[in-house]
Amino acid sequence: MTLTTHVVELDGVKQRYHMAGSGPICVAHSGGPGIAWESLRMRPLEEHLTMVYVEPIGTGESGRLADDAGYTLDNYVRYLHAVVQDLDTGPVVLLGHSHGGFVALKYALAHPVEALVLYDTSPVTGAEFFGDAVANLQHAGNEILAAFTSQHAAMTDEELTGVLQTILPAYFADWRVEFESFRAACKIWSAPSRGQDVPYDVRDRLPEITAPALVIVGDKDPICGPPWARQLHQGLPSSRLRLIEQCGHIAHVERPEVFYPEVLKFLS
Repeated sequence: MTLTTHVVELDGVKQRYHMAGSGPICVAHSGGPGIAWESLRMRPLEEHLTMVYVEPIGTGESGRLADDAGYTLDNYVRYLHAVVQDLDTGPVVLLGHSHGGFVALKYALAHPVEALVLYDTSPVTGAEFFGDAVANLQHAGNEILAAFTSQHAAMTDEELTGVLQTILPAYFADWRVEFESFRAACKIWSAPSRGQDVPYDVRDRLPEITAPALVIVGDKDPICGPPWARQLHQGLPSSRLRLIEQCGHIAHVERPEVFYPEVLKFLS
């Protein structure tokens, strides 16, 4: 599919986004924070939808905030809304992966949306959330655990990308050699990890989001696994929960034969 790149500007900072495909619009927001948008490109969806991939501020060729502390969920929502306004199509479908799901939920609490695809994400972070992730990664080995718990905010882009690529096999239920090309292409920028955000917990506000939502999660996801997906499903008034068996945090790569049909079935 032909990919086109567009730019909007907010507060003097450029926000890029990319479009491919045809049909109804689905806006996708990658995670991290700071992970390159290309890791979330979903070519099979482009055969049915106009996919809009946000290149989040602080990453790639998008602009940088003057103060790294400003990489907060509220600011990601503001820049996402600039993209939605530029599309000028009214409420859109949002697909948010991991941290991108945090952004999508916060967006839906501030603006109307047509539907949500909440992909391996959570309605809350904090000590319990991160403690659960560390416990789940205990089996992955000392190198991966040390990389996951290292001081990411102090790292350069290259150092943090190395950490991401070290951790990545633990994000899969069954790491295989065929995923090496995906790992090699993954990149993350470090400035967003220095954001000074308020605690994230939208559980009490989930009933306010009445748009249809698909909560989709790998049953072996060590980061945003089934317990957090169930909290989303229980709190959202109009949601469907789909657990993908034998799958980790990146279902569109590990189990595409299940992930894509589920998303398309929901959006149809």
